[in-house]
Amino acid sequence: MKKITFGGKKEIGTDTPPFIIAEMSGNHNQSLERALEIVEMAAKAGVHALKIQTYTADTMTLNEAKGDFMINDSKSIWKNKSLYKLYQEANTPWEWHQPIFERCKQLGMIGFSSPFDETAVDFLESLNVPCYKIASFECTDLPLIRKVAKTKKPMIISTGMCSAAEIEETVNAAREAGCEDLILLKCTSTYPASPENTNIITIPHMKDLFQCQIGLSDHTMGHGVAVASVALGATIIEKHFTLSRSDGGVDASFSLEPNEMKALVTETKRAWQSIGNVHYGPTKAEKSSEKYRRSLYVTEDMKAGDIFTQENLRAIRPGFGLPPKYYDILLGKTVVQDVEKGTPVTWDII
Repeated sequence: MKKITFGGKKEIGTDTPPFIIAEMSGNHNQSLERALEIVEMAAKAGVHALKIQTYTADTMTLNEAKGDFMINDSKSIWKNKSLYKLYQEANTPWEWHQPIFERCKQLGMIGFSSPFDETAVDFLESLNVPCYKIASFECTDLPLIRKVAKTKKPMIISTGMCSAAEIEETVNAAREAGCEDLILLKCTSTYPASPENTNIITIPHMKDLFQCQIGLSDHTMGHGVAVASVALGATIIEKHFTLSRSDGGVDASFSLEPNEMKALVTETKRAWQSIGNVHYGPTKAEKSSEKYRRSLYVTEDMKAGDIFTQENLRAIRPGFGLPPKYYDILLGKTVVQDVEKGTPVTWDII
């Protein structure tokens, strides 16, 4: 897969460390000061990009508090709220976008957003964002996909809940509308998600099926799923981020705190470094350790003409003698010279 460049400088691909995105979402708790502090803490944690979301409650749904417009799922962290109320609490005011993106740039991060309708795309284009992210719930919104693809900027698309056929429709729509740099994210759209329901073995399958880079939008707690996904080929990891879960907020309960995000950056990079290539035998770094293998040694003083027995021939450390595989062959063989205890066995003494 070809590398994809974000913001004209950051390359993403299997031969570069995982690209880590901190998702602010609604964790600003309607405070610009807090939003900017989240940006600063994300930079300190070492993430590569910070993402926000661009919508208003009115562009998302109707201002109704009944029937279809209520969250009635008993397992939802947002149960008994109306969709409109939820999006009022979670949205990032549009006038905050520019200061958030500017702070990202100052701190060496890429700032970008998820648009949720065409007006959001137009607004983000006015801010010259370097790339776009499509949320899982919008993955099947083909008019939105085409609108973003026409910008010719890289697109990241989450695929939570999507069938393979739906993803294919989305990928085709994006490519036909002009998108050349596309990354799909494996995603489980529950909040939080359980590791058992994440199915990251799908990542290499998606890569083969859709011929593009694949990442992970991870709503599980902790780092294990993200680290494992890197081993399966994920090039992007997206995690929700907050200053402290105890501060509350619409997404706080499944978001990482600064120290956890820093650990994620470190551990996913280590996972990527560990993949390497198919290799057998000692690596260059292991060469000096070969001497600590077992090998055959003379363990009692011997005179010329003595024979090897279980008492005077043993496989011990270090590894300067013949390999242990010759032990049974050498038992009963005669030494041709005097040999001191502690001598490594070589063919010329037999």
